[in-house]
Amino acid sequence: MRTSRADHTDHTEFHTPPRRGHTAPPVPSATRRTRRLAATFGALLLCLASALAVAPSAAASGPPRFDRYVALGDSYTSGPLIPLPKPTAPLGCARSTANYPTMLAAQLRIGSFRDVSCGGATTDHMTEPQRTPLGTNPPQLDALRPGTDLVTLGIGGNDENVFGSIIGTCPGLRAEDPSGSPCRDHFTDDGTDTLAEAVARTGQRAGAVLDEIAVRSPQATVLVVGYPRITPAPGTGVTCPDVLPFADGDLAWADDIESSLNDALRTAAEHHGASFVDMYPASYGHDACAGLQAWIQGKDTNPLVAMSYHPNAAGMYGVATQLRRTLDAAPAPTR
Repeated sequence: MRTSRADHTDHTEFHTPPRRGHTAPPVPSATRRTRRLAATFGALLLCLASALAVAPSAAASGPPRFDRYVALGDSYTSGPLIPLPKPTAPLGCARSTANYPTMLAAQLRIGSFRDVSCGGATTDHMTEPQRTPLGTNPPQLDALRPGTDLVTLGIGGNDENVFGSIIGTCPGLRAEDPSGSPCRDHFTDDGTDTLAEAVARTGQRAGAVLDEIAVRSPQATVLVVGYPRITPAPGTGVTCPDVLPFADGDLAWADDIESSLNDALRTAAEHHGASFVDMYPASYGHDACAGLQAWIQGKDTNPLVAMSYHPNAAGMYGVATQLRRTLDAAPAPTR
């Protein structure tokens, strides 16, 4: 029989959490409706602002550095429910016109751009077709050509259902031990963290995908995109059970699993000729608990903002910005 234990991982990053524990006076229902409308309107403005933010770079001087860009990835790339949907088949992939590949392509003034990312994709779907409720997405690597000169790859969270296991299990276990880590205990078998082991295997598969990209597009600059923070940074003491209904210890554990996944992707990139774009520093303070500063939607899907536990438009713009900075800091590709 497993016992719950609180094991808070202490990271070096720290910021003062917002004041908590204060009870606000009752809010009239009309005021609540007004706030909800204001929040929805604000989200729409945010999407519009993110889309318009790429416009200044369209006037940048000099020839574009890249001509042919292919975006590969899962739902953290495709952007389900971020307004507006991208009318590309299959619709079941839920690609958004405000996802980071689209923003990056506009910023770089890409001549030929293909976004073949798809919600629910795993590393297997890089070389195998993926069936969705609204059509089948061909193997994503089939979009690559010998002349492709830029590739972004955001994949790994769905392998062995790691992300799905966390968000599908942890909220239901919080009531057992709100200050402990019942979800971590659930996935620990004879002292072994089964999700941590799955993440290690994912890194190996990502390396194989990068090798295949190099074969199909040998001249391409390849960026492996890390996952942004979903939970608050450990050590800050920040919790938000109404948004992320995880036990306190499981917030730190979930962060550790995501950090381990990013480390595995970083290692794969370093050993297979790609560059890793670490989204953890940039997304500090933008986790799902960050309120108006959040880059990640919480447990409740908002059809005008984003799917639950997924990036919103601000998060996508944050990723596009980091990708652009990485490319700007690198030497110009040789034609």
